[in-house]
Amino acid sequence: MSDGKADSYREAGVDIEAGNTAEELIGWAVKKTYNTQVVAGVGGFGAVYSLSKVKKMKNPLLVSTVDGVGTKVKVAAMMNKFDSVGADIVNHCSNDLLSMGAEPLFFMDYIAASQLDPKRAEEIVKGMADACEKISCPLIGGETAEMPGVYREGEHDIVGMMVGIVDRKDLLDGLKIRKGDALIGLASNGLHTNGYSLARKVLFDKAGHKATDYVDDLGGTIGAELLKVHRSYSKSIIALWKKVKVRGVAHITGGGLTENLPRIFPSKLQASLNYSAITFQPIFKYIQRLGHISTEEMFHTFNMGVGLVVVVAKRDMKKTIEFLKKRGETAWQIGEVGAK
Repeated sequence: MSDGKADSYREAGVDIEAGNTAEELIGWAVKKTYNTQVVAGVGGFGAVYSLSKVKKMKNPLLVSTVDGVGTKVKVAAMMNKFDSVGADIVNHCSNDLLSMGAEPLFFMDYIAASQLDPKRAEEIVKGMADACEKISCPLIGGETAEMPGVYREGEHDIVGMMVGIVDRKDLLDGLKIRKGDALIGLASNGLHTNGYSLARKVLFDKAGHKATDYVDDLGGTIGAELLKVHRSYSKSIIALWKKVKVRGVAHITGGGLTENLPRIFPSKLQASLNYSAITFQPIFKYIQRLGHISTEEMFHTFNMGVGLVVVVAKRDMKKTIEFLKKRGETAWQIGEVGAK
């Protein structure tokens, strides 16, 4: 039976005005990423992007990827710092496109929370927009959602979707990889966006650390180390494609080298890694020591200092490494392609 009071969406936990405020705050950050290909962006029921520039391609293919930041957002909440996780998802998606030989066209986002904080949404999207600008990829649209009862108070979910383009002749599908090809690793700067459930369990639950704890082994606080922005290799690799015939690219995300390298190889080939050539950052050593984790499990969970792997013919290895170093990358041979 009704008590005579009118129910409202706000009383149910959803604040439409907060959503409108958030959209106003993020508008300026989003629009600065636009290029001449963006016909209509944020504010409508859908974004519109022109494909006029792909006319130069003989057989253009669209490549799409979608992913989330995962439980790294919990560390962002501990530090009350959310711009870095916005950048994380843009860079993560851009690296995924590289694995198919594609350049980014545009990015879209989805931010969900128990209750929307317009200023926090602005901080997240500003991080996304800054990252998009750096790789020349417009942020053309997105969605914010309040879902009380689905997310705990103060929690967020951050998801990104990126669409790229590649000419079919340049598609990286694994078929160009040959036995004896060189595997070149590009350094990560830490965990990137993977392995956070295990890292949080070890550092916070088991070791009892707070995010603000300073750790000599890390040269900074736990929180600052865990919030280092996932690196984008987009500019360096796209430039490399114009200099060297790259045969494969693997983005080292969840599952580490163990799971991600096999994804780009033909069925009869595999990676022969020189693990002694991989120097991983102090955060990995610290997590392994505190958690008493086997080296095998570490390589199966984390990137262990290698954020991206490029496959080239052995004759192109030296040229590739030298070029990447000139671009500011830390790059070195971590193994070669062998037969199964």
